[in-house]
Amino acid sequence: MARAIVQVRNLFKSFVRGSEEIKVLQDLSLDVGEAEFLTLMGPSGSGKTTLLNLIAGLDQPTAGTILVGDHTISGMSESQLARWRTRNVGFIFQFYYLLPVLTAFENVELPLLLLTMSSRQRREQVLKALDLVALTDRMRHRPGQLSGGQQQRVGIARAIVTDPTLIVADEPTGELDETTEAQVLAVLQSCSGAQMGMPSITLHSLTDPNLRADSPDRTPLAPARRRRNPPAAWPRSFLSATRSPSATVSSSDRRWSSMSWSCSAG
Repeated sequence: MARAIVQVRNLFKSFVRGSEEIKVLQDLSLDVGEAEFLTLMGPSGSGKTTLLNLIAGLDQPTAGTILVGDHTISGMSESQLARWRTRNVGFIFQFYYLLPVLTAFENVELPLLLLTMSSRQRREQVLKALDLVALTDRMRHRPGQLSGGQQQRVGIARAIVTDPTLIVADEPTGELDETTEAQVLAVLQSCSGAQMGMPSITLHSLTDPNLRADSPDRTPLAPARRRRNPPAAWPRSFLSATRSPSATVSSSDRRWSSMSWSCSAG
C-alpha cells in the first residue's frame, strides 16, 4: 500500500446525555491512501458524520489517534485545529451553503481570503478550480442563477481551491437527481485521481433517495466502498499538486467491513 494520508488508530468516541453514556465509535482503525475516493455508507445514526467530523478536525475523539498527513490532529487544541483546517481540509456540504449575494467566482474565492495571498494569486487559483469543475462560463452568476448540480460544483471548487490535503463531503448528492448525482460524483472522483492526489471521503445515508438497493457498487451496511480510476472526462492537473497514485483503503480491524461501530447515535 502506498503512503496513507489518513491514519485512524483505536478510535473511540462517546457522548454523555444526562446520566447515559452513548458509545458511537468503538476501537476503529482505518487507513486512507493518497488519491483514494472512499464512501462511507450506513443508516442514519450509525456514526458516519461523527467519524467524518473527527477526521476533519471538527471534533475530538474520546480515545485513540488520528494522523492526517504529518499532523496528529487528535492532540491539537481548538485554535490549532482551526488553523490546520484552513490549510488542509476542503469541505463539501449537502446544502451547498453558498452566499446568495456573491457570484460563483466570489464564493470560491472566500477560503483564500483567510490565507496570505495576493489578489492575482487568488484569481489564478479560483479560475483553475472553476475550470476543473467546468464552470468558468458561469463564474459571474449568483447561486440563484445556477442549477442544483452547478451550485454543488461551485461547492466542490470552493473545497479544492486551497489545494487541501483532504476533501470531506457530507452527503454531497442528497439533494440532487440521479443524473446530476453521477456528474457531481465524477467531479469528486477526478479530485481524487492520480493527477491531483487529494483523498476524498464522502458520506451517504441509506435513506438517500439516490441510493438504490439494486446499485451494483453500493452495498447496504458497507461503510467503506472503494472507487478507482476517475473518469477520463476530467483529465486536468490542479495547482502544483503532484502526488503519487492511490493505494487501497484498508482497516486493521476487519470488523470495520461489517459496520462494527455502535448504531446508537450519529
